Amino acid sequence: MPKELRWKAVIIAIVFVAGFVYLVPTLFGELAWWRSPLPQDKIRLGLDLQGGMYLVLRVEAEKAVESAVDQYVGDLKETLASGNGVVAQVTREEGNRIRVTLLGEAARAKYDRIMSERFKSLKIVESRTQDKRYEEVLELLPEEVKLISESAVEQGLETIRNRIDQFGVAEPVVQRQGDRRIVVQLPGVKDPERAIQLIGKTALLEFKLLDESMTAEEALAGQIPEGDEILYQKSVDRQTGRTRTVPYLLKKRPVLTGEYLRDARMQIETQFNRPYVSISFNEEGAKIFERVTGQNVDKRLAIVLDSVVHSAPVIQERIAGGRAQITGLFTTQEAGDLAIVLRAGALPAPVTILEKRTVGPSLGRDSIRKGLRAMLLGGAAVMAFMLLYYRLSGSVANLALLLNVFLIGAALSTLRATLTMPGIAGIVLTTGIAVDANVLIFERIREELKLGKTIRAAVKSGFSRAFLTILDSNITTFIAALVLFQFGTGPVKGFGVTLMLGILASLFTAVFVGRFIFDLVLSRRKVERLSI
Repeated sequence: MPKELRWKAVIIAIVFVAGFVYLVPTLFGELAWWRSPLPQDKIRLGLDLQGGMYLVLRVEAEKAVESAVDQYVGDLKETLASGNGVVAQVTREEGNRIRVTLLGEAARAKYDRIMSERFKSLKIVESRTQDKRYEEVLELLPEEVKLISESAVEQGLETIRNRIDQFGVAEPVVQRQGDRRIVVQLPGVKDPERAIQLIGKTALLEFKLLDESMTAEEALAGQIPEGDEILYQKSVDRQTGRTRTVPYLLKKRPVLTGEYLRDARMQIETQFNRPYVSISFNEEGAKIFERVTGQNVDKRLAIVLDSVVHSAPVIQERIAGGRAQITGLFTTQEAGDLAIVLRAGALPAPVTILEKRTVGPSLGRDSIRKGLRAMLLGGAAVMAFMLLYYRLSGSVANLALLLNVFLIGAALSTLRATLTMPGIAGIVLTTGIAVDANVLIFERIREELKLGKTIRAAVKSGFSRAFLTILDSNITTFIAALVLFQFGTGPVKGFGVTLMLGILASLFTAVFVGRFIFDLVLSRRKVERLSI
């Protein structure tokens, strides 16, 4: 072999050996002798090929606005009652409005100063003075409402994505659709209901003190004190299946929330071998937790998740270190899922499922079978045409075509990309693109032979002159595929991936490998007439 061909042979050998190594798990499945550090990943299949779940969620952003208004009500009460000389009543009104009643005209100036300095996001929609009382009805500014709603959707998107990543789904699709919708695709999910619970759980963790001035039963029988609420602890008898609820009278305002959470882990207690969730707070949360527990020794502190009381232990002493436990009648899976949603963070607003579709694995297998059949039939027809029209030179094009499909599969496995049904269509399309490159080369070689050039000179000129045309056409197609990959979603992105990989593979096989085969044959034997 001439020296100028040796380095080409080495490059081709390296590429195809590496491709084979990455394709072994896909071609042969799990092999006992195929161990790390060799690649272990198969080609990943999309939702339409291996089955899975498709969800369209709507973020209830208006609930986030309601929570913001509740926060403002609490902050106003706390600020106006902090010894600044302002005596006022703050109540929540319908339609996310806040009514402030000043008791005495002297407080008006101080109140106005506080509002202008600390509550710039609230505007006055009504005001009146009557019997030495001044009343204002406040409302969030429209731009503040828009900001809260937008933030709720973006934070919900990120939270759902974090939960799915920790759930362990390969190649999920989580993206925004419109103003308040989120599309979720989960290929290969075997337990759709568990995934839905994991995604849709709000996971709002709160620590609230019990109001022990009366019992929960007395509050239910009479009137719930202002600033309090009734929440329930639920327990299920695993033998009878009956649900028992216990009411608790709690302070509405939490003393600590999950926003200060640093970590959450499922653990097993040693005494009864029951799972529980161990949580730890960040530095600021640990200080708040230590202060709250120190100020409320011998009082009960309820741990509330999504408005359900999980436990309400008595604070025995000041708790330093910022650690706590969430106990309950959890299974190991339930405790693990709860730890996942707590680590990923609470959703800023509830989500509702607008659309739910489940693709069965049998439908996916049928899609794969039909897609492969279409690819084989199309490839066989193209290969037959190349042999009939270009004779022995057509066999070089057919070899390049087979190598092209091989390299696409190897690249999908190497890059851990996802193969979808449109992706298979992209592979079929690239087989045509690969043949198109060979057609351009062969026609150019024919023209050069008609001009009277030698076979070696015609082959050299044919490849070099056709290359620029091939490059131009492939670059434009590659740009289109790149746009599909960048801005497309799900199956469209899968089509863009295989199309880009196919273009790169066709350039390598048609131009580089094809030229190598022609040069190798012409260097080893004297060819009187080129079969083209």
